[in-house]
Amino acid sequence: MSAGITITENAIKKVHQLMGEENMGPDYFVRVSVKGGGCSGLSYDLDFDNEMKAGDQEFMHEDIKIVCDLKSYLYLAGTELEFSDGLNGKGFQFINPNAKRTCGCGESFAV
Repeated sequence: MSAGITITENAIKKVHQLMGEENMGPDYFVRVSVKGGGCSGLSYDLDFDNEMKAGDQEFMHEDIKIVCDLKSYLYLAGTELEFSDGLNGKGFQFINPNAKRTCGCGESFAV
């Protein structure tokens, strides 16, 4: 079994809330990716999308579809998407076992 990209219960609830607020239909999904930049070299990107692209990797959790391009998946395999909104909450967080170091804000990493 290959390592996928997973999402926690808190993140699922927040995705439902955001999709509802924006009146997104069932054809929308969460797209995660990696871009060059940030203080550690690579940064995470999270958005909503409704168009699949060639080479996209797809993961289902409950009724949430997470999609990632193949190049980004090489960095994100085994990653868990979390959401925290407490006093020290940072919003969506990527818990990435492939990251060798991360910046203080948690939005960029290096492998």
